[in-house]
Amino acid sequence: MKPKKLSIVIFPITLVLIGFLVFGRPQKQSSINISNHAKHRGVCWVASHYKPDSLAFQQLVNNNVNWISQTPFGWQKEHNSPLIGNQIGRDDGWYGESDRGLRETTRIARLYGIKTILKPHIWLRDSQGKWRGEIAMETEADWKTWFANYEEFILHYAKLAEEESIEMLCIGTELYRTCVEREADWRSLIEKIRSVYSGELTYAANFADEYEEVAFWDELDYIGVQGYFPVVQIEEPSVEDVKKGWSEHLKQLGNFSAKYDKPILFTEIGYKSTKDAGIEPWQWPQRMSKSDREKIFSEKAQANLYEGMFQALADEPFIAGFHFWKWFPPIPESAERRRRNYTDDGAFNIDFTPQNKLAEGVMREWFEKMAKQ
Repeated sequence: MKPKKLSIVIFPITLVLIGFLVFGRPQKQSSINISNHAKHRGVCWVASHYKPDSLAFQQLVNNNVNWISQTPFGWQKEHNSPLIGNQIGRDDGWYGESDRGLRETTRIARLYGIKTILKPHIWLRDSQGKWRGEIAMETEADWKTWFANYEEFILHYAKLAEEESIEMLCIGTELYRTCVEREADWRSLIEKIRSVYSGELTYAANFADEYEEVAFWDELDYIGVQGYFPVVQIEEPSVEDVKKGWSEHLKQLGNFSAKYDKPILFTEIGYKSTKDAGIEPWQWPQRMSKSDREKIFSEKAQANLYEGMFQALADEPFIAGFHFWKWFPPIPESAERRRRNYTDDGAFNIDFTPQNKLAEGVMREWFEKMAKQ
């Protein structure tokens, strides 16, 4: 066939090439624009032995919280063992982690206008000191057994979530090697979860590399990130220090959100009330004496980290919201108090919770702003 006026075809192509050379490759723009009032203003709810009363949820309402995450556990003894123990269908463990407790907590929360993420979690007790991101099997047979056991575990909670109309299910938390080495198994599992659960899905990926290496985000509704990014290299940072420290992380998160055209949800985020909390936010508080806690305790540092984070992230349209680690429901006065790093009067509590600290006020004020926007 004779070509039709070749110059007509060449001319527009030439213009495109010139534009590419002058202006560079066009950047993909995210279509996500989540309004602040619709974002998660959440906390990570700590399960207890006791059924929560109205006071527990009124405290959340007073702090403008509209979401909680609830976490039942599966227990794995070794990082290379395919066995997962759990209390599926049992009610003889902690009330808040039992099926009954999850159901009742969800129903009470809903009465107060609070939605739920059900976030089942593998707790690894490894003799070699490995953490759950290193869970990996040594044989194909063991991989199949591990996924069969995890499927039983997660599908149980998917069905429970469907029965209770729980708004979101987190299908896993920080299971890095299982995700990057067994993508096909996760895709198959997601399909099975979708067959029994009609709500929204996310996965909670560790901030360090994992969220960028997980490849099945296209199958989910949100990119879940455990947001313990290091944001400063100094103790007792200012708000401006914290904002500056978030800038590069924010750029990377924005690019990743645009890549999949999915919003970023901080399935966990938070800081201890210590002077160095922004340097390695993922570090758990250590057991120590009251005098040692007093030396490192800093409500102001925690509050500045909260304020700087909110200023950097809250108004970004691709950020779907936050779940702060962690929030304790009130314990009945008659019950014995067993909380790590608490003294009898709660003084110098260096734990992650913002409760009864300056950070609680920061969270409350920002959640109020977000609710009104």
